[in-house]
Amino acid sequence: MKEFSEIQLKALKDLIFRMADDQLILGHRNSEWTALGPILEEDIAFSSMAQDKLGHALVLYQVLNKLGEAEPDALAFTREEKDFKCCHLVEYPIGDYAFSLMRHFLFDNSEAVRFEMLANSSCEDLANVAKKFRGELKYHTMHADTWVIQLGIGTEESKARMQSALNECLPLALSIFEPGENEEALITGNIFPGEKILQEEWLKRIRIFLDKADLVIPDVYNSDPSYGGRKGYHTEYLKPLLEEMTEVYSIDPGAEW
Repeated sequence: MKEFSEIQLKALKDLIFRMADDQLILGHRNSEWTALGPILEEDIAFSSMAQDKLGHALVLYQVLNKLGEAEPDALAFTREEKDFKCCHLVEYPIGDYAFSLMRHFLFDNSEAVRFEMLANSSCEDLANVAKKFRGELKYHTMHADTWVIQLGIGTEESKARMQSALNECLPLALSIFEPGENEEALITGNIFPGEKILQEEWLKRIRIFLDKADLVIPDVYNSDPSYGGRKGYHTEYLKPLLEEMTEVYSIDPGAEW
């Protein structure tokens, strides 16, 4: 792996923790749709995507382990709430199907753009991971884009529900792009172009599908982004989720399976 300066390494780890924690928490949330989806196809879809996200979290924690952090299970199951760097969007309960679908649409499209950018990262391990993930994400975004359009131009009720979900989710989605403390080190080191550029590319991407869905995008630039998660300040929903997620591991952390 390429040698990085101390500040670049710190910024790189912060970036990977953000991505890994997002994947872990949203993977857990998506799994809550198992046997609750509106149709069997969506039961299967959300369960499959949950599995992919947990797998992505594992791979990213493995990269962090190579960079000197703890083993993946320790990173996933032993950190305190304040040590997680997930954005607020992924922490919220699943709500109704419109909310979960809109969250899925906004988040996975941001990840598709992120990993497209990271495929050219000067961090070779991260670039290799990005190239692998973007192939899997293609199916996630295809699923989200199709359903958002279908429900947006469906019935009056489905359109109203999707518009309401978009209005609720967008300020939360802006939390994805909360800038890091040492982001400039990522940019100058050709590790990652930065959250501002990512957000602009994401907006271009989602506008295409939201226009097709005949949904009105709230004013992003006058919306109050739900920042804080990247710095360890979380919603009321994360702590109980972590307690549930770590319940079995906490019984005997040293157990071998």
